[in-house]
Amino acid sequence: MTETQIKFDDGSTYERSVGVWSRLIAEPFLRWLSPAGGKQWLDVGCGSGVFSAVVAERASPGGLHGVDPSENQLEFARTRLPAPRAEFRQGDAMALPYPSDAFDAAVMALVIAFVPQPAKGVAEMARVVSPGGIVAAYMWDYSGTMPTDPIPAQAQALGRTYPRPPNTAIAEIGALRALWDAAGLESVETRRFDIARRFANFDDFWDTTAMIASVAPMLAGLSDAELAGLKSEVRALVPDDAAGGITRTAGANAVKGRVKAAT
Repeated sequence: MTETQIKFDDGSTYERSVGVWSRLIAEPFLRWLSPAGGKQWLDVGCGSGVFSAVVAERASPGGLHGVDPSENQLEFARTRLPAPRAEFRQGDAMALPYPSDAFDAAVMALVIAFVPQPAKGVAEMARVVSPGGIVAAYMWDYSGTMPTDPIPAQAQALGRTYPRPPNTAIAEIGALRALWDAAGLESVETRRFDIARRFANFDDFWDTTAMIASVAPMLAGLSDAELAGLKSEVRALVPDDAAGGITRTAGANAVKGRVKAAT
């Protein structure tokens, strides 16, 4: 595995490529959290605002904030949820720009594997959440089926490097539980979410997946002949349904816990 920094700087591209996948998980994930209305929410690594939008639509928040290092992503999020529906600001998951006990819930949606020091990120979420509040996350299960499959495997056969986040191991369900336990959170639970996404046809699947930040640089260095050959190989591995559409699946692991009440 090559540890390469992956940057998400284009909100509209992220929205079409990964954002749809994220929303497919976000809705059942939010139901799993079972939040009451009127709560103060923080979306850590909010990106284009996918999870924030689901909270706004489904959780009747009393307040909604998002933080992300990419100003370009934040600009997209602000168009989706303009103030006062949500407040988005630039910041670091390991040094959240908020006071302690400011929120009732803090969530990392498809983020924790990208945080250089995940334990520090979880500690920061716990710091800004008031006692009894929720700290939660979900992340792709890198040991299973991914939204990018089967493009990376075929590209690697051509000698191309597939960049990964720096901390993919932390996304394993046991590792997430251990991380939450180590942070002193209580009532820790884990769950796996398996989702399916349908594409109109193979070209829709290919074009959308090729936009993903971990896939695009890998394909960019291929010659036209190599790219055509790779596309043909992937096409053979991705079957159509009766209507000519393509259905792909992916899995994510999730964790939630509560901040201990003061004693």
